[in-house]
Amino acid sequence: MELTITQPDDWHLHLRDNDLLQAVVPHSASTFKRAIVMPNLKPPVTTTAAAITYRESIMKALPSGTSFDPLMTLYLTDKTQPDEIKLARESGVVYAVKLYPAGATTNSQDGVTDLFGKCLPVLEEMVKQNMPLLVHGEVTDPSIDVFDREKIFIETVLQPLIQRLPQLKVVMEHITTMDAVNFVESCKEGSVGATVTPQHLLLNRNALFQGGLQPHNYCLPVLKREIHREAIVKAVTSGSKKFFLGTDSAPHERTRKETSCGCAGIYSAPVALSLYAKVFDEAGALDKLEAFTSFNGPDFYGLPRNSSKITLKKSPWKVPDVFSFSFGEIVPMFAGETLQWQPLN
Repeated sequence: MELTITQPDDWHLHLRDNDLLQAVVPHSASTFKRAIVMPNLKPPVTTTAAAITYRESIMKALPSGTSFDPLMTLYLTDKTQPDEIKLARESGVVYAVKLYPAGATTNSQDGVTDLFGKCLPVLEEMVKQNMPLLVHGEVTDPSIDVFDREKIFIETVLQPLIQRLPQLKVVMEHITTMDAVNFVESCKEGSVGATVTPQHLLLNRNALFQGGLQPHNYCLPVLKREIHREAIVKAVTSGSKKFFLGTDSAPHERTRKETSCGCAGIYSAPVALSLYAKVFDEAGALDKLEAFTSFNGPDFYGLPRNSSKITLKKSPWKVPDVFSFSFGEIVPMFAGETLQWQPLN
């Protein structure tokens, strides 16, 4: 059995830089036509000039003959100025601004400490420039239970933000809860959307602990209860236009995951499309896969859909245990497991 769909885009991707960038970008470029590239490098990508330089590094790292198009983002800080948003829009290469609450995830220590107090002029300029805000939707108050941080963020930050700036386009990134599904579904179509990762569709929090501590299943936002996973699967396979593909593929060298204080992030780029196909196939919704992978994202961003196609074949294949590079190894999601769907590149 084969399934041909419009070539998908990845609306949430971490490509890193230097050796790691060189290692991982071919995996994304072999499947996805475009990707929204996250700006949480060290130092973070806070200016249009830095985004242009980073994009040039990505283009140099691409295999020859690849038509992959990285769509750049800026990292919002307390010090970002409205003029930077104008520059971003004029650049033609920056497509969104990313909100990391300070300390929420990898390299987020430079993030926002007071969204309404320090960033309102920037957000108002984003409305004028039709520049989407991409949100890591977790509060960082250490007194809030880690499993409740998305729900509390919606109540204390996201709902007030939408009420204050109803014209601001917002993407709630890598949603993990029923609360996020309900919030996105309650918002006006075209104003609030959400990306969904393979791990939050396929794994619940048991996957962190079964057979011992599983560092390669640790990501932020952390995996949640089964009821939340089921709610997300139901939402994305329903045909709703508000949800679209964003892998949040986040590579770390193996020893940075398998250590006393391991990094958050799951490397899904080599298997992502196979995993999304698995979710839709098991839900009896393969007819809705193409809209989720290839239509809803560009439609939300106001970009053309891709004209190129990609074919998936239902033929069992084994995910590599590890990818080896000169600097070390990267363990992919579902390492060593057998998947049914495989893109024909």
